[in-house]
Amino acid sequence: MKPARRTFLHLAACAVSLPAMWRAARAQTYPTRPITMIVPLAAGGLTDVVGRVVADRMTKSIGQPIIVENVSGADGSIGVGRAARARPDGYTIVLGYFGSHVVNGVYYSLPYDVINDFAPISLLVTFPLALIARKTMPAQNLNELVAWLKANPSLASAGTVAAGQRLVSAFFRKETGTQFTFVPYRGESAAMQDLIAGQIDLLFYSLDSLPLARSGSIKAYAVTGDTRSVLAPEIPTMAEMGLPAVSYSTWFGFFAPKGTPQEIVSRLNAAAVEALADPAVRSRLIDLGLEIFPRERQTPEALGTLQRADAEKWWPRIKEFGIKAE
Repeated sequence: MKPARRTFLHLAACAVSLPAMWRAARAQTYPTRPITMIVPLAAGGLTDVVGRVVADRMTKSIGQPIIVENVSGADGSIGVGRAARARPDGYTIVLGYFGSHVVNGVYYSLPYDVINDFAPISLLVTFPLALIARKTMPAQNLNELVAWLKANPSLASAGTVAAGQRLVSAFFRKETGTQFTFVPYRGESAAMQDLIAGQIDLLFYSLDSLPLARSGSIKAYAVTGDTRSVLAPEIPTMAEMGLPAVSYSTWFGFFAPKGTPQEIVSRLNAAAVEALADPAVRSRLIDLGLEIFPRERQTPEALGTLQRADAEKWWPRIKEFGIKAE
């Protein structure tokens, strides 16, 4: 082989290997500055707490601060939209959930695709909801509550914070033949405060609300999970009360903008997995009534698979029942 040709082939081979070498070097040095985590609901609620608990632990393994930015509005679609438009360099991620990354794809005409415009990072936790009410609600059980709602269709109100809550509220309304007005909130804590104050009648809320029922601050009628909650085993499931169709569990997971390099996604996933294995983090999440996904499901692939499966399951039902954002 002539020297000139040999030199050319050598240079060509080096050129082909440069992108892989550059990606590996970038993954090794990433991150070199703080990361922004968008939480698409207001501060103080469960979504915000989950994001901050996990982010705080992730900083220890990733070596840079993770700054939580609450961007609320339109069932989380405003904050998620900001994440979709961010540069795909690993310095912006979003805490997504069933409502923001599944339901909103039907509820709203969005300038982004909830599935195809994001790179899944990690599944975190899953949990059902509890149907709770103001403490002065006269109904003592779910059957009496349904009767009261039917007798007071023009008076009853239900708070909603995110698309998933509105979805399960709408299914409950259809399954029971009741009527009540949706009252939207930008954050979970504000909705809970108004329920405790008696400003609204009902709320589908996470299971960390159940201790409030035991203290008498609110009433709890049923949970949407397949089994009773260990936080309040005395509260029946919807299925036990004759409403098996009102079965619902939501989830949280981290997403990055589409196009984020796989090496960086893997780096973020490793930090999230390490955080979820930390005993202090696990204890805090469990105390909130959350179930941590097993290690084998804390992967980008598992999050993407669950998201697509939920879209296939719920999008037709939402369209069939004509459930819309209100």
